[in-house]
Amino acid sequence: MNCKTKEISEGLQHFNGSEILFQIPLLKTRFTNGIKYLANEAECFWLVTDASVIAKSLMNKSRFITIDFRKFSKEEKEVIGYEASIDYSDGNGNIFESHKYHITDFPLDELRLFFVDNTLMLPSEY
Repeated sequence: MNCKTKEISEGLQHFNGSEILFQIPLLKTRFTNGIKYLANEAECFWLVTDASVIAKSLMNKSRFITIDFRKFSKEEKEVIGYEASIDYSDGNGNIFESHKYHITDFPLDELRLFFVDNTLMLPSEY
């Protein structure tokens, strides 16, 4: 784990609720302080946008959506041809959609987000 990755992981642990909500203008999705920190520090506005769009489309299946990002190991990448995936589920093992990415510059190996009431948040902010 490099310094930037460690710094981001440690920084994410300090968020536990959010007094201010931000909004993605075109989507009208709200997001918390923790998500804003993540997007800025990890330079992953793409993740916030992608997760928002997909989670919104799944709200008819569940009011509570978990978003699980995972990077594949080198061995897995060689076999399946993808570098990472994001699974969208209800948190009880029912995966609604899975998206695979050939390339990613996201610094963390894994991450879980929640999407509830049109709001994207870290689990510690739920």
